[in-house]
Amino acid sequence: MLIFVLDTSIFTNPDIYSQFEKDQLGAIENFLSLAYHSDAKFYMPSSVYEEMRHMVDLGELSAKFELTVRIRSPRRFNLMVPAEFLYEFIEEIRYRINKGLRIAEEHTKEAGKLSEEETGKLINRLREKYREALRTGIIDSKEDLDVLLLAYELDGILVSGDEGLRKWADRVGIKLINPKNLRNILESLIKH
Repeated sequence: MLIFVLDTSIFTNPDIYSQFEKDQLGAIENFLSLAYHSDAKFYMPSSVYEEMRHMVDLGELSAKFELTVRIRSPRRFNLMVPAEFLYEFIEEIRYRINKGLRIAEEHTKEAGKLSEEETGKLINRLREKYREALRTGIIDSKEDLDVLLLAYELDGILVSGDEGLRKWADRVGIKLINPKNLRNILESLIKH
């Protein structure tokens, strides 16, 4: 039996959920219908479920969602992760911090030559580049880590549109599918 571990992006990213329907709640309802009739199991960490509920008002779909998608956190105190994962993660964090510092230094040098209005615009560009340098392509939240750990623990298939989460899942050997193929995969599971 296939086990899928879901991230919020499946239900909040229009590029992904639109494969089920253009309307977000309709897409979630169609996903749940397909998932319910498939032989697969679906999991979502409770932290991710709470995050999703802050972004999407499921209303009457909450009960059907909880019936179809098992809400469960990873067993954080019992789970063993490879030390190499931690070494690579720390190395990546250090690289990104240094990259962010270089970006800040560049913008600081440029700020001394600008008017107050131009400095405000420069600060906004700095924030955007700094955020991109530090957060793009990396696990940057406890919710991301919960999805990764649960997929690792269950030997499940990670379904996420988050490139950082996908990158790190691949590094530790977690199975992945392209989230844009989820509907076709579910339909195939129902046929078989």
